[in-house]
Amino acid sequence: MRWSRLHIPTLRDDPAEAEVVSHKLLLRAGYVRQLSAGLYCYLYLAKRSLHKVEQIVREEMDRIGAQEIYTPELHPAEIWKESGRWDAIGGDMFRLKDRWGREHCLGMTEEEVVTFIARGELRSYKQLPQIWYQIQAKFRDEPRPKSGLMRVRRFTMKDSYTFDMDKAGLDAAYDRHHAAYCRIFDRCGLQYLPVEAHSGPMGGSESCEFMVPSPAGEDWIVECPESGYRANLEKAVTEPRPPEAPDPCGDAGPEEFPTPGRKTIEEVAAFDGQPASSHIKSLLMVAGNRPLMVLLRGDDQLNELKLAQRLEGELARPAHPEEIRGCLGAGAGYIGPVGADGLELLADSALEGRRNMVAGANKDGFHLRGVTPGRDFTAGYSDLREAREGDSDVESGSPVRCRKAIEVGHIFKLGDKYSKSMGLSVLNEQGRSVTPVMGSYGIGIERILTGAIEQGHDEAGMALPASIAPFEAVVTPVNVKNDAQRKVAEVLYDQMGRLGVDVLLDDRYERAGVKFKDADLIGIPYRVTVGRRVSDGLVELSERKTKRSENVTIGKLAAMLKRRIADAMPKAGAGGSA
Repeated sequence: MRWSRLHIPTLRDDPAEAEVVSHKLLLRAGYVRQLSAGLYCYLYLAKRSLHKVEQIVREEMDRIGAQEIYTPELHPAEIWKESGRWDAIGGDMFRLKDRWGREHCLGMTEEEVVTFIARGELRSYKQLPQIWYQIQAKFRDEPRPKSGLMRVRRFTMKDSYTFDMDKAGLDAAYDRHHAAYCRIFDRCGLQYLPVEAHSGPMGGSESCEFMVPSPAGEDWIVECPESGYRANLEKAVTEPRPPEAPDPCGDAGPEEFPTPGRKTIEEVAAFDGQPASSHIKSLLMVAGNRPLMVLLRGDDQLNELKLAQRLEGELARPAHPEEIRGCLGAGAGYIGPVGADGLELLADSALEGRRNMVAGANKDGFHLRGVTPGRDFTAGYSDLREAREGDSDVESGSPVRCRKAIEVGHIFKLGDKYSKSMGLSVLNEQGRSVTPVMGSYGIGIERILTGAIEQGHDEAGMALPASIAPFEAVVTPVNVKNDAQRKVAEVLYDQMGRLGVDVLLDDRYERAGVKFKDADLIGIPYRVTVGRRVSDGLVELSERKTKRSENVTIGKLAAMLKRRIADAMPKAGAGGSA
């Protein structure tokens, strides 16, 4: 391709609306343009890079025997109602009606659709196992789109789904996908981490996220470098750090004391002189139609997914102010477990064995000191807290750390969640009807590109891996008006193309500095500069990532660059851990 014929609208300054590096560079390099909040138009360079990502994904999915299919983006409501997710999923789902008033949604994921297909096609164990996949648009009515292509309303996903007769088959399919995902991310040049994850509304028994560590990420990894433990923040289980002060001695029991105008843990702790870790945080929640109280150490936060797991999948919401007062007779800042008659109490394990803590008195303007769990109230204990920096690894006792990351893939063992609810069955070897088990496996195509940009950039722009860069090399004549330079550039462009190098010829009538800056900005891994030394039979070969340059004989350049690109191309199995 010739640059002069392409639309590559590069910008010199960072757009004011962009916050993270990848968003800034995608706009500056002319990859994308925003249509509205969370909706982007992909221009020429973005499509080239994303097509390369998709091709890598296809090759690795085909390698494990997956079959590519296509399903419509528009789904009838009936199949989502069969699975139970039509009502379970909230405002994130785009819902609409057709001209006849029939309800539909825009697909967020495809479990219901592929299960619908499978129950009409699969009859016998002889047809299993099956792996089906697709690469297409997904839609989520994201309430706060941000960070460019990382949190959007329309995005591209690779979804694959497996159907097996039993758990052993599902385990094998899950392992094959895990290995395929590692090869995909290796080949895309990402530094990534597989981490334990919570299955969330997808359901199932086990899941794993593939995370790209980056300050721009919106997810958190909790990890222990010493033991190798890794999990996302929703799933992580850790030992909490010790309380900031030992529990007071004595068995006097709860004692009421005034705390006028002090409602938050921080305000009460500053007033009574006890650290936040010596207070009980009391949260009134509503699950279904029943209220319940969740109790945490004052310096901890509730992990809502752990609470949902404790409630066997039932979602709980914070009670409204009028519900709190009607149930306990006090405002939110003054409620506590002592005397909360008739309420189910769920306590985080960090409160078990504690003594003489501070809690709300269920009376406006008052708290209780000397509250001892197990003596002054009875609760069910489980892990409900959000892990945090400074906690300890459960197995090794070593400290854990938290760092931000971008989720680029997620794999799930669904089990029979969808096949059972939607009536998928096949005949086994004995002729009896059984329910197959399923797996679901997703990759965010745009997130691979944004992750690569976040991990590979400098002050000049992107430094993309050759495997997903829009072009592998650019040939840049310093002065297009110079006959010798122009002719050599054309020869090299032709030779490289014949050898299969994905090459761009910068034939614009621009200053050399402008060309160099544009090539660096859009992330082309190699630049061949054709300048004054063509009279000596030499051109300059520069590597974008390392900024190394060398003079190369014109006749040897094309073959040498082809080998170098092949040698530098990220290999599957190279190991992408970060």
